[in-house]
Amino acid sequence: MKVTLTEVAARAGVSEATVSRVLNAKAGVAEETRELVLAVVGELGYERPFKPEAPRKSAGLVGLVVPELENPIFPSFAQVIGTLLAQQRYTPVLCTQTPGGVSEDEYVEMLLEHNTAGIIFVSGMHADTHADPSRYRRLVDRGLPIVLINGFLPGLDVLSISVDEKSAMYLAVEHLASLGHTRIGMAIGPERYVPVIRKVAGFLEAAKSTLSLDLSDLVEHTTFTVEGGQVAASRLINRGRPRSSAGPTSWPSARSGRCAASG
Repeated sequence: MKVTLTEVAARAGVSEATVSRVLNAKAGVAEETRELVLAVVGELGYERPFKPEAPRKSAGLVGLVVPELENPIFPSFAQVIGTLLAQQRYTPVLCTQTPGGVSEDEYVEMLLEHNTAGIIFVSGMHADTHADPSRYRRLVDRGLPIVLINGFLPGLDVLSISVDEKSAMYLAVEHLASLGHTRIGMAIGPERYVPVIRKVAGFLEAAKSTLSLDLSDLVEHTTFTVEGGQVAASRLINRGRPRSSAGPTSWPSARSGRCAASG
C-alpha cells in the first residue's frame, strides 16, 4: 500500500502544505523542519505521484564534472546538484573522472557535441594552478554558462563557489589549542591546488595568531589518497611526535576537511 502525503504530514507533525513545500524545494520552511520531513519521507518510503499524462520537455542537458566517486563528498555534491537541476527541468549528466580514464577536457567535448546548456565543474582543473585556464575562457567566450566549485580563476567572470578555507583552519587550530595542544601538524594535498594553498595560509596564520608559533615545519604535502594521508601522518609523527595532527583535507577527499587529535 502506497504511503500518502497525509501520512507523511501526520508522522512529521506538520501540514500537508509544508510537506509539499519541502518536496518541491520551496522557500518558507525552517531547516530543522525540512530535515524532519525528509527523514520521515525516507522512513516511510513515500514516493511522489508521477503524472505521465502531462510530460514536460527538458530545459536542456547540464554536465556535472566531478573528480571521482570514491570520496563520499563528491556523490553528495552530485546528488544535491542533480536534484536541484531536475527540479528546474534540466537533465543532469554526471561525468566522473578516474585515473587513466576519460579526462575533464574529453568530457567537455562530449557535452558540447550534445549541445549542453551549461557545465558545473566540481574540484576540476580550475583548482590546479598548473593547469591552462584557457579551456574555461574558451567556454565562456562561446557563451556557455559554467560554474566552478572549489577553486576559482582570477579574471574569469563566472560563478565560483568555495568554502571559507581560512575560517575553517582557524576553527581547527582554535579547537585543538583549546584542548591544550600546541604541536599541531597539517596533512594536506599537493601545493599547486587552490584549496590547499588557502588552507595552508589559513593554518599558518591561525597558528601564529592563536599559539604565537610558526608551524610551517609541520605542514606535510602528499597525494589525495588514503595511502597519501597515512604517509603524511607517519612523517609528522616521526618529526618529533607532535601531540596533535590536524588533517584539514580528509582522505581520500581532495577538498573536504576534518581534524584528528592524537597523543
